[in-house]
Amino acid sequence: MVEAAKVTFNGGGGGDPLGFTLHLLRGRWFSLFASFLIMAGAGATYLFGTYSKEIKSTLGYDQTTLNLLGFFKDFGANVGVLSGLLAEVTPTWFVLLVGAAMNFAGYFLIWLSVTGKIAKPRVWQMCLYICLGANSQNFANTGALVTSVKNFPEGRGIMLGLLKGFTGLSGAILTQIYLAVYGNDSKALILLIAWLPAALSVIFVYTIREIKAVRQANEHRVFFHFLYISIALALFIMAMTLLQKFVTFSRSAYAGSATVACAFLFIPLFIAIREELPIWRLKKQDISKPPQITVEKPKTVEKPNEDANVACFADICNKPERGEDYTILQALLSVDMLILFLATFCGLGSSLTAVDNLGQIGESLGYPTKTTKAFVSLLSIWNFFGRIFSGFVSESLLVKYKFPRTLMMTLVLSLSGIGMLLIAFPFQGSLYIASIIIGFSFGAQLPLLFAIISELFGLKYYSTLFNCGQLASPLGSYILNVKMAGPLYDREAVKELAKKGMTRSMVKELICVGPHCYRMPFIILAAVTFFGSIISLVLVARTRKFYKSDIYKKFRDQVAEPETEMAVSTTK
Repeated sequence: MVEAAKVTFNGGGGGDPLGFTLHLLRGRWFSLFASFLIMAGAGATYLFGTYSKEIKSTLGYDQTTLNLLGFFKDFGANVGVLSGLLAEVTPTWFVLLVGAAMNFAGYFLIWLSVTGKIAKPRVWQMCLYICLGANSQNFANTGALVTSVKNFPEGRGIMLGLLKGFTGLSGAILTQIYLAVYGNDSKALILLIAWLPAALSVIFVYTIREIKAVRQANEHRVFFHFLYISIALALFIMAMTLLQKFVTFSRSAYAGSATVACAFLFIPLFIAIREELPIWRLKKQDISKPPQITVEKPKTVEKPNEDANVACFADICNKPERGEDYTILQALLSVDMLILFLATFCGLGSSLTAVDNLGQIGESLGYPTKTTKAFVSLLSIWNFFGRIFSGFVSESLLVKYKFPRTLMMTLVLSLSGIGMLLIAFPFQGSLYIASIIIGFSFGAQLPLLFAIISELFGLKYYSTLFNCGQLASPLGSYILNVKMAGPLYDREAVKELAKKGMTRSMVKELICVGPHCYRMPFIILAAVTFFGSIISLVLVARTRKFYKSDIYKKFRDQVAEPETEMAVSTTK
């Protein structure tokens, strides 16, 4: 087993810097570092609350229409079946390139529309643009996240927490960069999220790939090093966000803040170099030794598949044990997936509604635009902490105490309901607390959902299943956001106009001011979220026995033989 202990950088790996560089670029640790950067740029959908007011005012939309755009954003961001199926039949680099093209095309067209550089598009065209741009996030997820989980299968909870954590933090990172590059211009933010995430995918497109490697003994320790760096980055950005609320920053000050944030993002590169050095040296030692005589095990003769002529639908009801590899149809038609679907509908649907309306919530409660942007950044930062928490803590509790990851989801959904009530019944400063709670619980749900799917249904078709698993999210967003929250807000705004003796046709933009604007929608959202937590308890009961077992045993068995062969070869 490879031990990544203390290493010294003597010429980049045994006096062969070019050889070590090529080894590094092909290694799974550099692949993980590249995945961090791609995921750090893949959270443009969480900035909708920052630039949505520009779309609303420039194009003259009411809140219902804006929420319709928000739904198509959520629909695109969560319907990743196409990227999953594409990943089953094409290499990872192709998936990432398709995502980069979609990201640039979608958001660039939105920027052209908002800045008036093209004719005002129809509503359906704007819905198409934002759906296209948001859907690119799934290609980044499928390319980077799924590949990393397969490269580090025994640390999947931690891996999901880290990668989705960087996605959750990306909203705040992109905010710092756009303030440094473009100044306080929300329209320019749309341009930034059009080109930067696409550029990251193109730059690292060939370094992210599935790598079959022997598990290292210190993997979890290295993951914690990544964790410390990401937490330091989050704390720095949170400090800058709060400081920018009270102090007027110059362009150079914004540039300095963005530079420090980017420096934090590149620290994991040095950890990747440190971990790949001993692997490189070991390979060089093996090459310098004389050839060894190896004894191959006799190959087992595979028996013909007796069920080869059976229709593919015949095994739908003949499901394997939990934790084994389900087929796509077996997983999608299982009771466990149905329960996950309902819980996701309630939890993520409610959270997305809150995220998409955060800008208008701040406006209705009388907060200035600058403060509202601070709420969006706070939500993004605590979205990160929620993802990190659910990934690392759920993994630790599972390994040490067999604490079901499904029970963690129940607790997170209950916490989210409390955040909804703080918006329904606001008091001074309550929106700060609500932004933190909703951001944390929203972030925590995604790694839990993805980890539970990988554990219950296996990794063979994970690219497709984890994308299918989040389909309930846009459905929940449509019903709760477009059909419920938007119309209720507009109804309150029309009532205010009627009190002033005005009609809807007399104003360009419907605006509601007061705590009553979002009271009823968020009472309903709180009720839905608490119902989701109750539903998830059913899954806790169904999977309790499974989580009491050793769910990672088969992965240790798979690497036991390669580790033994490697140990023997290094002692000869």
